[in-house]
Amino acid sequence: MDTQESFAFQAEVVQILDLMVHSLYSNKEIFLRELISNGSDAIDRLRLELLAKSELPEAEGPLRIRVSYDSDARTITVADNGIGMSRQEVIEHIGTIAKSGTREFLAALTGDQRQDASLIGQFGVGFYSAFIVADRVTLTTRRSGLTAAEGVRWESDGRGAYTLETVEQPDRGTTVVLHLREGEDDLLSDYRLRGIITKYSDHISLPIVMPPEKDAADESAEAPVNQASALWARPKSELTEQDYKDFYRHVTGDFADPLTWVHSKIEGTYEYTLLLFIPSRAPFDLWIPQAGRGIKLHIRRVFVLEDSGQLMPQYLRFVRGVIDSADLPLNVSRELLQGSRVVDNIRSNATKKVLRLLADMAEKEPEKYATFWQEFGAVLKEGLPEDFGNRDEIAKLLRFTSTKSASDEPDVSLADYSGRMKEGQQHIYYLLAPGLAAAKASPHLEAFRKKGIEVLLLGDGEGIDNWVVASLREFDGKRLQSVAQGSGDLSELEDEAEAEAKQQASAELAGLVGRLKEALDGRAYDVRVSSRLTTSPACIVANEADIDINLARRLRGSGLPSQPVLEINPQHPLIRRLNREPADPNLAGWAHVLFDQAVLTLGARIEEPAAFVGRLNDLLVSLSAESPGPGDPPS
Repeated sequence: MDTQESFAFQAEVVQILDLMVHSLYSNKEIFLRELISNGSDAIDRLRLELLAKSELPEAEGPLRIRVSYDSDARTITVADNGIGMSRQEVIEHIGTIAKSGTREFLAALTGDQRQDASLIGQFGVGFYSAFIVADRVTLTTRRSGLTAAEGVRWESDGRGAYTLETVEQPDRGTTVVLHLREGEDDLLSDYRLRGIITKYSDHISLPIVMPPEKDAADESAEAPVNQASALWARPKSELTEQDYKDFYRHVTGDFADPLTWVHSKIEGTYEYTLLLFIPSRAPFDLWIPQAGRGIKLHIRRVFVLEDSGQLMPQYLRFVRGVIDSADLPLNVSRELLQGSRVVDNIRSNATKKVLRLLADMAEKEPEKYATFWQEFGAVLKEGLPEDFGNRDEIAKLLRFTSTKSASDEPDVSLADYSGRMKEGQQHIYYLLAPGLAAAKASPHLEAFRKKGIEVLLLGDGEGIDNWVVASLREFDGKRLQSVAQGSGDLSELEDEAEAEAKQQASAELAGLVGRLKEALDGRAYDVRVSSRLTTSPACIVANEADIDINLARRLRGSGLPSQPVLEINPQHPLIRRLNREPADPNLAGWAHVLFDQAVLTLGARIEEPAAFVGRLNDLLVSLSAESPGPGDPPS
């Protein structure tokens, strides 16, 4: 038998313990919710481990969580016969930060006691909530598969240290004994504890038992306090909105209500039940590739495993909930799930149910959908290149900011845009830019603004929006067209006078275009007269027919498309001046300055900023020499 050893908590854990004691007292009853939730997770993990070995989890008796109290000793006990912990696991899961998310929890605190108390489960620090009501906690545990002599007793007063010792423990599982603080005797009540269990843990499918008050030591008289049935297996007519919300909090640890949910039983070739939730806010690990998914697979109401990508596509990784199948074997593995017809059917129907749920929300509750889009829109966009079969449904769910938007919020759907296209307009126009501010200031929009033609502003031009426009070539029979790509003219909407003026300008500037091409040889793929500019002297567009300018920038990494075209505005005073003076010795300097200015307005970088500044200064000096100030001798 080992002697008792003392250990110090990690610094972050000490912060958590102090928070529990001094800051979250107003919602103290959550301690029982968290300890029961931990017991439920421990039993789920036991099932997984034993099923993988083809052993029965119930071989040592029915799986359950037991809550009891002792008025004389002033203690509350929460016990489970789940997987238990080894000595090393106790140190890792309780004594250190380990995988508990403690740092993220501390960063997420708001100062609102009730809201912060609800964060506990989400970040896996629920055990520490015992110290809200207890000044000493004793945990005795034995890992499934270890001998009775390998039990472990952990004890702490929550002040920065804990003790560990090896003890004899005949049964697997974990027992937590809370030695209550002074003033907490109101919890030593059968009525009070049953009320807390019913309030917070009624939805847990395992039986949570308590002995009748008169027979606290008689385990044979124990009966479940909760309904102890899988909520998703109950008829929808029996469930209230609050039932769903409580269950959502249980399976996610999220304190906020979900935006919406779908509860559906599918019968036919395969039989399964879906209970899927759309959260109201993104989890902290949404963009971490290795983060766990939010779908728990059950088989005939027994938890089997968490989804790793087989049950829900990557772009719907924010969905939380339960899928319960009647057709898969209990000992199913992740490998067996791959290529399974049952799983393919579940994945297909679950995906369609979620997309339909989002479409209904967008149509009937646009404000709620705006919340969804703000939190998860960037993730949903990933579905366009990923899920070809549902591309049209995903496209209908997209939201954009456009030149018609009243604010910067993305509130325009492709259907909205299509419905207000100008007569004769054949394309859905968009602009990709590094940010929304850069998009709104882009010279590429000038002619479109003048004609009142709406343009979608994609401000994530360095990220997923590239793949959105590369994957979605058309919508409702109308092709998407970048305003910064190709010839970019508006011939489909030009009247006869505009077409004639454009033709005349091209003829008048033919000589200047040739000289600019010569000066920019090696930098510009081409120079041409533009019909997209009204106030800026020039802009850069991509010559590529099949790849957007910002995607080309991203792929090359140089800040410019592989075939940059300089377009000049025939009405701009600078262009007209250069056209009037074909022998201007500074023409090459002007050509490079025009090109570099266009690079800047594109949101790209100038490869030789010192050369740009030098040319600009030389031109300013030459202009000042041409126009002497008062009192200066004429040049």
